[in-house]
Amino acid sequence: MSPMPASAPLPAPTPRPSSAPLPTPRPPAAAPLPVVLAGARGHGRSHLLNIHRLERLGLVRLAGVCELRPLDAAELDGLGAPAQSDDFEALLAATGAKLAVLSTPIQTHTDMALAAARHGADLLLEKPPAPSYAEFQRMADGVAAAGAACQIGFQSLGSHAIPAVRALIAQGAIGEVRGVGAAGAWVRDTAYFRRAPWAGRRRLDGRDVVDGALTNPLAHAVATALALAGTTRAEDVTGVETELFHAHAIESDDTSAVRVTTAAGLPVTVAATLCAERTGEPYVVVHGTRGRVTFWYREDRVLLQRAGHGPEETVHGRTDLLENLVAHVTDGTPLLVPPAETGAFMRVVEAVRTAPDPLPLPAAHWRAEPGASAERRVVAGVEALVDASAEQLRLYSELGAPWAAPVPAEAR
Repeated sequence: MSPMPASAPLPAPTPRPSSAPLPTPRPPAAAPLPVVLAGARGHGRSHLLNIHRLERLGLVRLAGVCELRPLDAAELDGLGAPAQSDDFEALLAATGAKLAVLSTPIQTHTDMALAAARHGADLLLEKPPAPSYAEFQRMADGVAAAGAACQIGFQSLGSHAIPAVRALIAQGAIGEVRGVGAAGAWVRDTAYFRRAPWAGRRRLDGRDVVDGALTNPLAHAVATALALAGTTRAEDVTGVETELFHAHAIESDDTSAVRVTTAAGLPVTVAATLCAERTGEPYVVVHGTRGRVTFWYREDRVLLQRAGHGPEETVHGRTDLLENLVAHVTDGTPLLVPPAETGAFMRVVEAVRTAPDPLPLPAAHWRAEPGASAERRVVAGVEALVDASAEQLRLYSELGAPWAAPVPAEAR
């Protein structure tokens, strides 16, 4: 039997400083900052390429790579011969790294971030920053105590569309905000969940991992929706409801929805699936009494629709988060995504972590299809449900999904 949304009232956390405006242009640093990259394959490859870009600008120098198996010459093409080791702390000490980029398994984030801070390195930490709120607090407090700067890798929060949409809301362009909805429908095959021992897991070897559609691949949808709702800090969240399911044979969720209640009384919903017929661009919709704003956050594209006006579409620039971290270190430019500004997102992670384990979707509601490298599972009609959730600010059970029927009151 499917559960009702698990509601989790949340205690008020310790307030933390808020983030600051977008960085301003600056001259290049006098000398490139030595950087160590931990995790250079998979998603880490994008960080390797970005470091290469910043090397060409004279901002950083790849001093070391931490991987279980050293990168070969082809993987390092154009990046010289950095030190390589599977011992992160030894690499930090040997290279004198001033920056560390961490793109490692979720359950390693806190300890590695603290190690980097102990060695005097400021860091860019991939999302999700930690698998639990307690680990997040331990990381944030420890890094701050060491005097290190920490940027959380929500690249969408570097989009210049974020302040642009916030300005539209503040100007009353869409009237009073009624709520914010986000939708993400992606395709992932079984190979995706076999790519690493922690993939598709809620726990591994007794440690929280909390991998899942909402907390990892489509985590940007959650963080971006919260940002546009003005709900970025932990104390901005008063409750979270979750509906977690999976069609693939995994522990974690691949089809899920969440509704956050904010301190301002706004509902923020996010519906996500990795079992779509085809991959679509994820988006966030801000609903107002006189219009709406839709933000396709991977494209930095904004559509304003309001009464008495034609639709207005704009495309915005984006500030790279590692470049912003370099600017912070060299001239004090404020960080775009410090840990405090991801506290609300971590409240969602904690709600997912403490919710009942995701329920398997009955086989009658999904079908197997060939994927790029392995079988994938497609949930019938899930794209329409994801879109309806963003439009109506409702969860799957409230939209009539046959596999998400609410539990009768007498059975709770």
